[in-house]
Amino acid sequence: MSINFTRKIIPLICAVTLCAAAAVAAEQESSESTESERNSITVIDLKHEYDLNPHTANYSSEAQILTGLYEGLFSYDPYTLEPVPALAESYKLSRNKLRWTFTLRENAAFSDGTPITAQTVKDSWITLLAPETHAPFASLLDCIEGAYEYRTGAAAAGSVAITVHDERTLSVALTAPAEHLNRILCHHAFAAVSPEPGIYSGAFVLDSYADDTLELVKNPQYWDAENVKLDAITVRQSDDTTENTYAFNIGKADWIASNADIASVIDKTAIRLSAEFATEYLFFKADRFPWNQAAFRNALLTAVPWEQLRAQALVPAETFIYPVSGYEMPAGLNDYFPDEAKLMLTRAKAEAGLQEADGVSVTLAVSDSPYMLSMAELLKTAWERIGVTVDVRKTPANRYLQSISGWNADLFVYTWIGDFADPLAFLELFRTGSTMGESAWSNAEYDTLLDSASKKTDYERFALLSRAEDVLLSDGVVIPISHPVALNVIDTAAIGGWYTNALDIHPLKYLFKQTTEPYVPNLVRADTLR
Repeated sequence: MSINFTRKIIPLICAVTLCAAAAVAAEQESSESTESERNSITVIDLKHEYDLNPHTANYSSEAQILTGLYEGLFSYDPYTLEPVPALAESYKLSRNKLRWTFTLRENAAFSDGTPITAQTVKDSWITLLAPETHAPFASLLDCIEGAYEYRTGAAAAGSVAITVHDERTLSVALTAPAEHLNRILCHHAFAAVSPEPGIYSGAFVLDSYADDTLELVKNPQYWDAENVKLDAITVRQSDDTTENTYAFNIGKADWIASNADIASVIDKTAIRLSAEFATEYLFFKADRFPWNQAAFRNALLTAVPWEQLRAQALVPAETFIYPVSGYEMPAGLNDYFPDEAKLMLTRAKAEAGLQEADGVSVTLAVSDSPYMLSMAELLKTAWERIGVTVDVRKTPANRYLQSISGWNADLFVYTWIGDFADPLAFLELFRTGSTMGESAWSNAEYDTLLDSASKKTDYERFALLSRAEDVLLSDGVVIPISHPVALNVIDTAAIGGWYTNALDIHPLKYLFKQTTEPYVPNLVRADTLR
């Protein structure tokens, strides 16, 4: 791949004559001036086909792009991740906390100039909830009266308690208090979406998407356009860590999201490693015998060689939820006792009416990455030792997530990043009827604990959520592996508005370029020679 690197690499004086050096410096300054006038940045991200429909997008990389293209009533503060008013100018809660009323900004508009009204927001949410949309995050609105019934096909759209009072005023009636509602509404799924394609509600619009490159340009109709500093953002998709790192080192990329060779990054201060509010885990699709029974699942869990399974993890996970301040974690999963696992399997068979000689098999579905295949082989070996036949099936990594819902398998691998910094962001995955998970597991005690927690605050709420997590772990539904670590390569002295945070989400509207000297060690600028 040929790369033009006149932007930041300065010729060594010893390699050129003074005239040549001056010419090169002048050419570089011209290139830098043109780039500065455009006021754009280039981002390198993972290579896969983006779903840029905010209602159906499910990848974290898509969520990052969608922070620029769409906006809802609230958005994330780039530093604290606290919800800040976006399309909503203000909001208020009723005394019993069962009604939220939102007032929209008077100048809120789509990229084509069409006003964004209270009806726009209602229509967007009704489309999200529609059964035919199959929206992965729709169940997060189940706290609104009638939302669950509508999205499950048991009632009409008119039963959803979203009321438009006038062009700028919207209210929702809740089934129970939901203090976290404004945090949920930061998510792209709840953005204002035009019925017309190619129309955007965020700070940028998508100018083009071709050849693994997205071009975003500033949206002049955006309500806060005067505070959006970048004119354009180029997002290149590439899995070539060597080329990605080279592009960053020579100034052809400003930010690499995850796919970089950190050993080759020249400016080590640009490497950002941070634990995410996320968990990598396996889960059972508990919809068929015998893996719909906790006794069989727990027999497998007791035979898991936990230390080996988590050996490559920088942050091993024994519980499902990443530690949150004030949240007391339940006892984790770390018991490895193969002999006991055999006895547990024998008892499980007897309770289910099976004979000791009756075979038990489990189908483990993974992607074709070396890491996943190695994990599958480890579990296959461990479980076959206790008498369980293991069938490992694989599919290309870029098709794995989409394959889960229709795959006739029992056990899958998933990495979940919380959409707001609260245990409920994880626990909602396993609530009965949730659109966010694929487990088909249902537990009345678990659901009751989540419902009870919604009526409490602070310590009492966290205590109930912790009990719910304990039910999930005790029922053998999940096998926690690690809390992933996010890797970003970005010079925050050159790009402002970017902060390390637990969700690894960086709203594009806040990014801006800062004047800074390029970091090129042991080189001398030609224009400093006298």
